[in-house]
Amino acid sequence: QLLLVESGGGSVQPGESLRLSCTEATAFPLDYYSIGWFRQAPGKEREGVSCISDNEMLTDYSDSVKGRFTVSRDKTQNMVYLHINNLKPEDTAVYYCAAPNSFKTMCVMSESPYDYWGQGAQVTVSS
Repeated sequence: QLLLVESGGGSVQPGESLRLSCTEATAFPLDYYSIGWFRQAPGKEREGVSCISDNEMLTDYSDSVKGRFTVSRDKTQNMVYLHINNLKPEDTAVYYCAAPNSFKTMCVMSESPYDYWGQGAQVTVSS
């Protein structure tokens, strides 16, 4: 079982940047897991914002974040990152990373393939 942990959230002003990180708490390798990034804003359903396949060949972004978010992974550090530029107040949400319970090469921004979820990292954007 994976224990995913997000970090890097915080309170920022509009236009600023953040880098969210996702790793596995027990250092279990994430190399062969495709990872999804999701967020849940207050009063809204959780939505997929990005994903990256295990082999890094596939990445995708929701329309609302395309051009501002970049997903990447560093297998030497066992990390998956979500770089967020030009933050907007509507980006305020709890951000989650997720992984399936099997090794699959995929990049999916719907929740159904994902079995393991982190506890979330709060991102608040306000002036």
